[in-house]
Amino acid sequence: MTPAENLPEDTDSRVDSPATEKQKATPAEAAVELLDWSPFGRIVPIMAASPGAGATSTAVAIADALQLAGRSVLLVDAGDPVRSGLGRAARADGPRRNGPGPAAGVRFSRRARAILARLDVAEATGEPVLFPPPPYWHPGGSWSVDATVVDIGHDPWRLATDPALGPGQWLRTGSPSPIPALVVRPTVPGLAHAEQVLARLEPWVRAGAVTPPTRLLVVGARRWPEGVAGTAGRRTNVLLPEAVFFPHNRDLAVQGVTEYVTPPSLRSPAEHLLRSWRVLPQRTRRLPLLSRAGSARRRTRRAANHDDSS
Repeated sequence: MTPAENLPEDTDSRVDSPATEKQKATPAEAAVELLDWSPFGRIVPIMAASPGAGATSTAVAIADALQLAGRSVLLVDAGDPVRSGLGRAARADGPRRNGPGPAAGVRFSRRARAILARLDVAEATGEPVLFPPPPYWHPGGSWSVDATVVDIGHDPWRLATDPALGPGQWLRTGSPSPIPALVVRPTVPGLAHAEQVLARLEPWVRAGAVTPPTRLLVVGARRWPEGVAGTAGRRTNVLLPEAVFFPHNRDLAVQGVTEYVTPPSLRSPAEHLLRSWRVLPQRTRRLPLLSRAGSARRRTRRAANHDDSS
């Protein structure tokens, strides 16, 4: 895949263009601007309350559910490339677009019918790493995006320090409004971490600069273990009644995210979540995507056909 074929180099978009990014007076002023997010469709930023909470697998399950429903999806991996969980989410790397500085850019690849955009940092350039603002992440050209799912990364404490900078930009208020979700583990420490993140974001939410998480996504369980939910702080407690549970999946835990579609046990809660947000209708027709089981069946059939012909 080349930039000329499917991912044109231009960044024409109604979101603030890279050229206008330099005209902003201060980070504080930028934080309270209402952005026009419409080129990105519905934006679903996925935050982790703590490292290893499961934000990456949850973001991919949501993106796969959207793909299977026939939506045009942009999956953004805004985390540090060294610690990214999406390094094997595409079969091959695609073209790179330079960011505002030479040290960091955006790498575009294909994941089934979706576009995967990952942060790409050059090795030892000596230049400061400037996180590419949202316009750099749009594929550009004629590519129409129905929904953008953002794996924000696993450093919520740093992110919440100043959401006007770095991956926190994906939380900025605008139209249509982003729909953030906060991923937690079903543990007492997990809820404590969630409370801390929500408290740190609170001043920015009050200022109208960012959109707060609207849902808790609980990874690794089908329900709250006994005694855990009762430890939630006042901010987290508001989100408990509509928490969505993503059960543990052994294969995904062992193999990590690959080019294969996520298993139904994870896509099912993702579909429920998207319907509750009205991002998907109550009933959708699923499209075929590459799955690990389907790939194994095709290899078996090819081997059988080879044996018959020999």
